[in-house]
Amino acid sequence: MNFTSRSLDGIEVITVDADRIDAAVAIQFKDRMREEMASASGRMVLDLQHVDFIDSSGLGAIVAVMKLMPQGAKLELAGLTPSVDKVFRMTRMDSIFSIHDSAESASAHPA
Repeated sequence: MNFTSRSLDGIEVITVDADRIDAAVAIQFKDRMREEMASASGRMVLDLQHVDFIDSSGLGAIVAVMKLMPQGAKLELAGLTPSVDKVFRMTRMDSIFSIHDSAESASAHPA
């Protein structure tokens, strides 16, 4: 599971460089995200623009990461493809996460 990290207007943006987050990679995803959020202190945006498929294990992994965020830090999502967006809406996770069209639009909207 590869990620690309960058800072955008004080927000840490983690782009998932994979087309799937499913049972086969969910544990690896959580482990890599733990590494990425070790220094998180504010807003962190998970950019899913390359992810075309997510299953319940992938969704659970993202929720687990959100719960592991350090106090005072916030996990937001951006760049959901139509199929991934559908999963978040069907499971009502869109009411749990702040979801943005892109990482750039997330930086334009304060938390």
